[in-house]
Amino acid sequence: MPEKADGSFRSNRPSGALLIVLSGPSGAGKDAVLAGLRASGYPLKYITTLTTRPRRANERDNVDYHFVSKERFQEMLKNDELLEWANVYGNWYGVPRNEVKAALDRGEDVLVKVDIQGAATIKKILPQAILIFLMSPSMEELRARLKQRHTESPAELALRLKAAEEELRQLPFFDYQVVNRGDKVDLAVAEIKAIITAEKSRGVPRQAAL
Repeated sequence: MPEKADGSFRSNRPSGALLIVLSGPSGAGKDAVLAGLRASGYPLKYITTLTTRPRRANERDNVDYHFVSKERFQEMLKNDELLEWANVYGNWYGVPRNEVKAALDRGEDVLVKVDIQGAATIKKILPQAILIFLMSPSMEELRARLKQRHTESPAELALRLKAAEEELRQLPFFDYQVVNRGDKVDLAVAEIKAIITAEKSRGVPRQAAL
């Protein structure tokens, strides 16, 4: 390792930006964990996902999601403005490509929240992306969380639980798994920070670029 004039050592390691992809079943608490990360002041560029689904009472436009019409979504898709997109439970979701590229070009670490299918798509486009699977301690707790939201009909709830069982089978595809125990979101937040720190400390850190 080269020595600097003051006697300290200069690292030869590149200092590129990371792309962190947070995914997991519906009800795992992704939004709560993201809120915890934001509140902690951790230096990440949070990319807001686009969606065509109706806004829920507790959600804020351009904060929780960019709520857009199906026509606007299809226009962006046609113009190649989305890094990845998917139809989930009858609604469209997508990640704005330019926002991700601009942040990575500035050397900022980027975090995006997507579904399991979206995580796989991003990994194909950017193999250096770091995939984190957020999960609840058990299917029983996941079922309880979904019921407590009161945002799905019984049929929709059953569909999401069935999808969650399938999504759990994709766990080996991810780089890391983090268990979110509902009343201890701060522990999940701390674990994600530790993952990022570990990635930054690799001999050859991963670097994402579009």
